[in-house]
Amino acid sequence: MIRNAVLTSVALLALAACNAPEVAQTPESEPPVPAPVAPTAAADVLTPQGYGPLRIGMSQAEVDAAVGPAPANVADAEPSECRQYQPPRGPKGVLVMLEKGVLTRLTAIRGSDVKTEDGIGVGFDGEQLKARYGSAAEVTPHKYQDAPAGYVTTWLSRGSTSSGYVTDPAARGLNFEIGQDGKVAFIHAGGPSIQYVEGCS
Repeated sequence: MIRNAVLTSVALLALAACNAPEVAQTPESEPPVPAPVAPTAAADVLTPQGYGPLRIGMSQAEVDAAVGPAPANVADAEPSECRQYQPPRGPKGVLVMLEKGVLTRLTAIRGSDVKTEDGIGVGFDGEQLKARYGSAAEVTPHKYQDAPAGYVTTWLSRGSTSSGYVTDPAARGLNFEIGQDGKVAFIHAGGPSIQYVEGCS
């Protein structure tokens, strides 16, 4: 009798389990996928290492690939020594200088809106420039013009040098040429060639 009661109870429990509503199985929660972050494009600025796709130390082929080949009249002029020109796809008012097939200097000229990391561009006041750099810059007289014309040079790295003139090809710096009107007329960026006062010399 007791055995029948136990068997009946087990059967009822089994039947109840079969008829019980299914509990919804929720999948394990997955970590949320972060939304893609749009890359922030750094503003192009003129630095001792270059500007935009142009990097000091590039070969002629690399410069050509980045901003287009030299104009025909430049390409024919002593390509193995030194050439300075405005590349066809380069930034407006920026000249490239290549010596023996290597990019050694960039120069911002009149009409250029290129600026340095400090916000200095062509037309910037020379006295404000000197005050901004202070003792971190070397101020020298202009070779051909009277004051306030001159040169303000600052080096990121001078490399090894035994004199005031830097010759180490690893050196990197900026040279601001101030004109007779007291404003920045040119900004040279790159290696030792930023010290040249007449194009390639």
